This record gives sequence, structure tokens and C-alpha cells, in this order.
Amino acid sequence: MLPTISHPTSSPQGALTLDDVRNTAARLRDRMRYDVIGRDDIIELVLIALFSDGHVLLEDYPGSGKTTLAKALGNGFVEGAPNDALAIPSFRRVQFTPDLLPSDVTGVTLFEPSTSTFSFRRGPVFASVLLVDEINRTSPKVQSALLEAMAEKQVTVDNVSHKLDDLFFVIATQNPLDSVGTYPLPLAQLDRFLFKLSMKHIDAASELQVIKTWGQPRPVGGNAALPQVQRADVLAARATMRAKVAVSPAIQQCLVDIAQGLRDPKRTRQGVSTRCLVQAVPALQMRAVLKGRDFVSSEDIEALSAPLFQHRLELMPGVLGDVLVKDAMRGPIEKLSRSTLGAA
Repeated sequence: MLPTISHPTSSPQGALTLDDVRNTAARLRDRMRYDVIGRDDIIELVLIALFSDGHVLLEDYPGSGKTTLAKALGNGFVEGAPNDALAIPSFRRVQFTPDLLPSDVTGVTLFEPSTSTFSFRRGPVFASVLLVDEINRTSPKVQSALLEAMAEKQVTVDNVSHKLDDLFFVIATQNPLDSVGTYPLPLAQLDRFLFKLSMKHIDAASELQVIKTWGQPRPVGGNAALPQVQRADVLAARATMRAKVAVSPAIQQCLVDIAQGLRDPKRTRQGVSTRCLVQAVPALQMRAVLKGRDFVSSEDIEALSAPLFQHRLELMPGVLGDVLVKDAMRGPIEKLSRSTLGAA
């Protein structure tokens, strides 16, 4: 869990410290925890993904709070000027259904009779935080509309590329049990997600608190009393975290060794990609920041291994993903620990 800290004004961009990064994350954390009860572990992982410029796939049951969580994150950002036609909204939600079209996500080019010109009407993908609800309930053609957006932060419509928000962050959801009328995500799309998280039912105490407080007046000021975050704060925090958190050669070698173990041809049809390792580095750096360190340790790798690796694997029959990840990590982590002790 993130430490409780004060909320001073952020330093100018380019002069941030790791304390400023933690402060920005704590402000978003506080707003999310105000609206979402009993999900502190998920909130921390979502923040790690946001600050490391990744995306999150939530596998959850209906009514588990996924929309509330995504809205709470989106509402943590200061909106652009209401009269600015080009302002990026902080949060948008798309319900994926079988009849959805790619243009319903990316936008469409329209003819304006009054000016005899064509103009582009932006779709919901033009947002800071995009909730894609039940991503596996639409056709692969629509699913693929997100590939370019998630990888390159742009969409191409009628041979014209349109840049998305630099902060662009996707939270997608799918139901782990209801497979009727769904289109499983291909590995190429799963690989675009930094984390795949499972949201189980919250504990009994948290569930009782939800019931007691549902529909009751909130404290005076409520969420509005909690400071919001500028988009620029997160973008600056990303750059600061990447520059000021050390990733030793031993950590890099450990990641490569784990990847080699996850590509065992006897246990996997397809292992993790190089993209996965590249995305893992800032995620490990951000977790180190949240734990008060300026260096990545083996603890970060062990904590993030399951959400980082398991969804990217295509396994041979009878092989369990969690078992394979633990087996692949054992040797590299031991080697990393020996090298760390030797260096000390």
C-alpha cells in the first residue's frame, strides 16, 4: 500500500524528485480509494501501470467495481477547458458489443455540407483514461482498432493518422466465466497489456462497509476535497522515474533469464516477447518508487511476475501458468540474490 503523505504543489517539470512522483501517485490513490473500497492491491497495480505507460486488462465478475475504479482514476485528472473543442476528456467508456464498428471506437470522417469539406469526428479513444468494457464481446475487427492506439498512441482513419493523448491509458475488462458469444483475445493483443489482473470478490468487512455506506451522504466536500492531478504531472513523473530509478545489469540479466525459462518448448507454444521485457522495466521502477527505493530489486520482480507474464503465455496441455512462472523465476532470482550478496 502507498504511504500516506501530504500533498504539496509539484515541482516544475524537469525538476521533480522521486518524492514528487510518490506524491502524485498518492493523490490519485487517495481519490481512487475514496470511491473504491477493498481494492488497495488492485489500485496499486493500476497506478504502477499508469505511471509506467502500460495498459491493464481486468478479468472480473460483474458488479465488482471495475467501472467505478476506472472512473475514479479518470476523475483524478483536471479536465481541459470546457470551451476548448480540442480538449482531451479525462475519462471515456466504451461498451463492446457484437454490433460495434471500428469507427465507433476511433472516430469517423464526416462531410460538412455547409463548408463542402470533410472533418474528423473523434471517437471515445481520444481520452486520458479509456475504459473498454467486455473487450471480448466484439469482433476481432473492432478489437484490432485498439492495437495501433495502444502501441503507438495514434489512430489512422481514411489514411490520416491522428495523435492520441500522451497519457492515453486503457483499462479493459472481460468476464472470466461467461464465454458465450465472446471472441477470445489473440496473443498479439494480450501482449499490448502490461498487466492482466484478476479482481476477486472483496473481503467480508469491505463488502459490509460498501453496503452500509451505499446511498448515504458522503462527508462534506467528499472527493472534491481531494486534490486532482494535472496530466503534465504524470507525464513528468514518468520521465523522472525512468531517469532516477536504477536498474542494474544484474536485474536486466535476470529478466532475460526468466524470459528464456518461459520459452521452454516442452511447456509453452509461445513464451513472452521482448516487448514484455521492455515494458517490465518501467513497471519495476515504479514499484520501487512506491516502496521508497531508488533502485529495482528482486522483490519487485517477484511481486509483479504473475500479472506481467502469465497472460502472455500460450501453454502446452496440462501446464499451469502460475507454476511455469514460479519455475522459470527460481533459478534467475537465486542467481540475482547471489550476485547482490557478492556485490555487497
